[in-house]
Amino acid sequence: MGKRIVAMGDGLWDLFPDGPRFGGATANYACHASILGAEVHMVSGVGEDERGEALLQVYQKHGVSTDLVQVFKDYPTGVVDVELTESGLPTFTIGENAAWDHWEWNQEIEGTVRKADALYFGTLGQRGDSARAGIRKALTIAQNQNTPRILDINLRAPFYDDSLIRDSITHCSVLKLSDEELERVTHACELDSSLADTVALEELRSNFGLDLVVMTRGAEGAVLISEEGLVEQPGEPATVVDTVGAGDSFTASMTLGLLEGKEYPQILKDACRLAAGVCSHAGAVPE
Repeated sequence: MGKRIVAMGDGLWDLFPDGPRFGGATANYACHASILGAEVHMVSGVGEDERGEALLQVYQKHGVSTDLVQVFKDYPTGVVDVELTESGLPTFTIGENAAWDHWEWNQEIEGTVRKADALYFGTLGQRGDSARAGIRKALTIAQNQNTPRILDINLRAPFYDDSLIRDSITHCSVLKLSDEELERVTHACELDSSLADTVALEELRSNFGLDLVVMTRGAEGAVLISEEGLVEQPGEPATVVDTVGAGDSFTASMTLGLLEGKEYPQILKDACRLAAGVCSHAGAVPE
């Protein structure tokens, strides 16, 4: 079997003008990591409804274990209303009080977390009190076991604040963010707003004791900061259809590269190539 990854957070349907598409940063990440060869366990919630059943089927189609996805009668499967700009960039209106907000910690989740090679989480997945408490328990176990903890910051207004940003970074070992999120993250972490991007990333790495900070730059590629220094990767050419899920695929590829012990330049190159491929077709994961 491949490396075991526990992905905790949102799984939902993106309601595009032309119909629903499978989505949610955590769900997209889980499917891409599984496609790349990992053994992925999704920790989330779905409603006892048609959308929930359809979501579980997509996970299973892509090889993601749904044993830890909880089914709720009282909460619906999550949805997001999506509109695309002329350049293909999405705007999101995220439905509240969804099933994925309410998953509860249990012995099965704890057992899987203890055997994991890596954990993945974001900020949106901590929107619900129960989910946030469960993620905290998982991260504490992983931290004690020195298991990599991948945070894709994934800021989605209005579901974050300075405290959540700082607290999440405190609990991760690898921080991934986009260039669009850097200013908000540096503000939350009380860094000098005039710092050059790479200097700000190094400040984040050193201040929080992180192994890595990785920032995507859209079509311009990505940059990685470690104790060893800076690695930059130019963007891969792509004909952009839409950018939904590109960052999630990047993080999945990056995670597998780290777990497989690849060199940092190769990790960035592979991740940028996969993200460019995702941008070139509609939808966040292969049909």
